[in-house]
Amino acid sequence: MNEVEVIKDILDGNVNRYSEIVEEYQSIVANLCFKLGGAKMDIPEISQQVFVELYQALPRFKFQSKLSTFIYRITVNVVCKELKHSKRWVTSGESDNTPDLVSNERNVEQDIVYNERHRALHQAIGRLHTEQRTALVLYTFNDFSYNDIAEVMQCSVAKVESLIFRARKNLKKMLNE
Repeated sequence: MNEVEVIKDILDGNVNRYSEIVEEYQSIVANLCFKLGGAKMDIPEISQQVFVELYQALPRFKFQSKLSTFIYRITVNVVCKELKHSKRWVTSGESDNTPDLVSNERNVEQDIVYNERHRALHQAIGRLHTEQRTALVLYTFNDFSYNDIAEVMQCSVAKVESLIFRARKNLKKMLNE
C-alpha cells in the first residue's frame, strides 16, 4: 500500500480508500490498545475511536513522519484519555483472558511457574505510570527505536530513555516484592 497515495486520495474525497488503512492497521492498533489499556478495556470500541480520530486528523498529517507513527500517537492519546476518563488502573493480564502459554520444552510444573511469572509481569506493567508503560511497551513489544518513541509521545529522546529506565527499575521493584 502506498500510504501517501491512499491519504491523498482520501483527502481528495475518495473515502472508500480509508478501509485500506483500517485493514492494514486494525490488528496493530488493537494489540497496542490491549498492551496499554489491559484486558478489561473494550478493545474494539477503543480501536474504533482511534480510527475515527485518525480519519478526522488526516488533514493535519504532514507526511513528515510515517503513517504508522501518526497512528501510534493517536492510539496512545485515545487510550490515555480513556484511562483518565474511566479513572481506573490498568490491569493487563489480571483477568482470565490471558491465555496460558504451553511449551514442548518445559514440563507442566515449569509451565505453571512460567505462566505465573508472565501474569505477574503483565500486572506490574499495568501498574506503571502511563508514560512509563507507553514507552516500555513501544520499545519492548513493538520494537520502536528511542527516536520513534519520542516522535509518538511527542517528547525528547532523553525523556524516553529516562522513562524506560524508570519503568524497568519500577518493574524490578514490583516483581521483587
